[in-house]
Amino acid sequence: MTPLLVLLFGVHPATAVGTDLLYAAVTKATGTLVHGLKGSVDWRITGRLASGSVPTALLTLWLLHRYGMHSQAATSLIQHVLGTALLITSVALIFRPQLAALAARAPRGIDPTRTALLTALTGAVLGVLVSLTSVGAGAIGVTVLLLLHPKLATSRIVGSDIAHAVPLALVAGMGHWMLGSVDGAMLISLLIGSLPGIALGSHLSSRSPEALLRNLLAAVLVLVGVRLVWA
Repeated sequence: MTPLLVLLFGVHPATAVGTDLLYAAVTKATGTLVHGLKGSVDWRITGRLASGSVPTALLTLWLLHRYGMHSQAATSLIQHVLGTALLITSVALIFRPQLAALAARAPRGIDPTRTALLTALTGAVLGVLVSLTSVGAGAIGVTVLLLLHPKLATSRIVGSDIAHAVPLALVAGMGHWMLGSVDGAMLISLLIGSLPGIALGSHLSSRSPEALLRNLLAAVLVLVGVRLVWA
């Protein structure tokens, strides 16, 4: 959503990020409700991710405010970090099956304390990425969780990652709103348009090979990421 707003509609990067974050907070709240009712959320993992991501998100927002959200330097930083995050996301999408298989073959005697600390550290990194770009809490978060929690079912990893994205996107989005980098009219338009889009996307995705969708999305992210980094 963010690169689409920046490249296609010419929206300022900071405004695109802030608007997309609040949009994601609303839409992913529905996904969290569904996963929660199905019992596919590990709230302990979600809490550990949030313990790392929320403080770093607040710190990132403070730094953006301190050095100027709409300054040329901040605009360039957001655009380049966004492009890099998209490239990393594309790699995570392409190699997720191989990484999942590698994690499944990993030794089972993993130190719980070390895993908990690494989960919180993952959240901290995601807090910075998401606050700057609105990207990272999905493909990157799921891929790292697959490696850290190889014994956990993939559905619970996905559900936990989506549940974590809600407070992170809400905190970061509200921070951007307070800094004046959210377009309310555009946010409402995106939410209205997402309803038929979600219905159509769900219908099509259920009839398309998962590998095809994953690789097509990765290819699009590579093209957009390269365009942003070398803009």
